Amino acid sequence: MPGMVLFGRRWAIASDDLVFPGVFELFVRVLWWIGILTLYLVHRGKLDCPGGVLLSSYLIVLIILLAVIIGTVSAIVCVSMKGTICNPGPRKSMSKLLYVRLALFLPEVVWASLGAAWIEDGVQCDRTVGNGIIATVAVRTRTWCPVTLQQGSLFSISNRTTSGTTRSLTRWSAIPQGPPSCRSRTTDYDLVGGDQLTCHFGSILQTTGLQYRDFIHVSFHDKVYELPFLVALDHRKESVVVAVRGTMSLQDILTDLSAESEPLDLECEVQDCWAHKGICQAARYVYRRLINDGILSQAFSIAPEYRLVIVGHSLGAGAAALLTIMLRNPYPQVRCYAFSPPRGLLSKSLCEYSKTFIVSLVLGKDVIPRLSLTNLEDLKRRILRVIAHCNKPKYKILLRGCWYELFGGHPEDLPTELDGGDLTQPLLGERSLLAHGSPTYSFSSDSPLESPSKYPPLYPPGRIIHLEEVGTSGRFSCYPAARYSVKWSHESEFSKILIGPKMLTDHMPDILMRALDSAVSDRAACVSCPTQGGSSVDVA
Repeated sequence: MPGMVLFGRRWAIASDDLVFPGVFELFVRVLWWIGILTLYLVHRGKLDCPGGVLLSSYLIVLIILLAVIIGTVSAIVCVSMKGTICNPGPRKSMSKLLYVRLALFLPEVVWASLGAAWIEDGVQCDRTVGNGIIATVAVRTRTWCPVTLQQGSLFSISNRTTSGTTRSLTRWSAIPQGPPSCRSRTTDYDLVGGDQLTCHFGSILQTTGLQYRDFIHVSFHDKVYELPFLVALDHRKESVVVAVRGTMSLQDILTDLSAESEPLDLECEVQDCWAHKGICQAARYVYRRLINDGILSQAFSIAPEYRLVIVGHSLGAGAAALLTIMLRNPYPQVRCYAFSPPRGLLSKSLCEYSKTFIVSLVLGKDVIPRLSLTNLEDLKRRILRVIAHCNKPKYKILLRGCWYELFGGHPEDLPTELDGGDLTQPLLGERSLLAHGSPTYSFSSDSPLESPSKYPPLYPPGRIIHLEEVGTSGRFSCYPAARYSVKWSHESEFSKILIGPKMLTDHMPDILMRALDSAVSDRAACVSCPTQGGSSVDVA
C-alpha cells in the first residue's frame, strides 16, 4: 500500500498495483514477439538480397530485445504479486526492475528509428519482409503509448410496506425530468419553485397515477435545510399524503452533511430528545409550511375524515420521520412510512417513542440506514484492521471482487487466511470486517482506533421492515431472478456498515420499489410480525 519511491520522490502508486498493467503489456509483447519470430523464420531464406543482411540483423536484434523486455515485464508482474497490501517487503526489488524497464525504452526507440530509416532507404528484399518491418515499427509506435501510460503512470500520478399511491410517491427522488406529459396547463393546486412547462409535475403524475385535482400543494423550492415536498389526496386509501423528496441536489447534500446532533423540543413526555441537525432543520421547514401556511388545514377541509400519512426516501425519509414526530400532537393518528432512512437520525428515547407510529423499510445491505458518524468511525477502524490483518495479495482480492460482481455467489465462501489466527469472515464478507491475531500489526486498547466515539449515538426511526435477497444473482450469472424475504428487524442489525457490491444500489428507490413489489407478489414471502413491547403499527 505505501507508494513507491523512484527518482528521489514518492509516487501515488504502490508496488502491487502493476500486476494487471504488466499482464496486459505481456500479452501485447508476446504476440508481437511471436509475429516477428514467425516473420524471420518463414522469410529468412529470402534475405539474400541487397540489404538483406541488414534486415536479418535488425530482426534478430529485435527478437532478442523483445525477449529481454518480456523477461523484465514478467519479473515485474511476479514481484508485484508477492507480499500483501501492508507488507511490501517481498517487493523491495520492484524499484530496480522499473529502472531496468524504463531504461529499455531507449534501445526500443533507437532500434525502431533505425528500422524505419533502413526501409526508407529502399532495401530491395521480399516485399512481405519490408511490409513486416513497417508493421513492426507502426505497432511499436502505437504500443509505446498505452505501455507508457501504464508503466509511466509513475510520472503522471502525483501524491493524490405500503401500497398504491403512498409507495408511488416515494419514487419522487428518481423521477425523470421531462416525460411526454410536459405541457402547459392551468393548475388547481399550489405550485412553488418554478416548475417550467410542468415537466417535473408531469413526472409525478405519471409515476403516481393521480389526477391534477388530487394535489393540494407541490413545492420544488430547494435550498439548504429546505426540501421539496408535496401534499396530495389518496382517495383509495383515504389518506392525506405528505411526500418529502430525497437527496437530488448540492443543497440536499449539504443538508445531509450537517450531521451533528441538536436538541428537539417536543410537547410530549419523552426525555433526552436529540436528532440529526440538518434533517431536523429540514423537517422544521416543512412543518412551518404545512401548519403556518394552512396547507394541511386546506387538505382536511376537503377530506376531513381522511388520515394523515407522511412518506419519504433517504433524506426525505429522515425528514418525514421527524416531521411525523412534530405533527404527533396536533394529529395523533399520523403515520409515517420511511423508505431507506439514515441511521444517524434520532436519540434512543425518540427511537423508542417513534415505534408506535413510524415504519421504516430497508433493502438488503443499503448503506444509508447504517450510516452515522459513529458507524463511519467504526468502519474506518475495521478497514484499517482488516487491511493490516489480510495476508492476501491485492490482485487476488480484486479478482474475487470481479467474480462476485459478475457471477454472484457468497463472498463468505472465499477463504482469507490469517497468519497466527482465525478469520471469521473473508475480506469480501459483508457481515463483519473484523479479524484477530495479526503478527505484524497490533491495536492495543490505548490505540486511537479503539477509543470511544466523541459523537453521541443516533438511531433509525420506528420499527424496521428488512427486505433481504434470497439467493444470489450476478450480472452474467445463471442463477434465477432475485427473490426477497421480509421480516421485522431490530435496529442493532444495522449497527455496522456492510461492505458489498450492492451497498449503494440497494438504496436506489426504483430498486427498493421493485424488491417490495416482488416480495408482496411472491406467495413464498413471509412476514413474521412479533409484538415488540406490546406496540402495534398499522401497516396498510
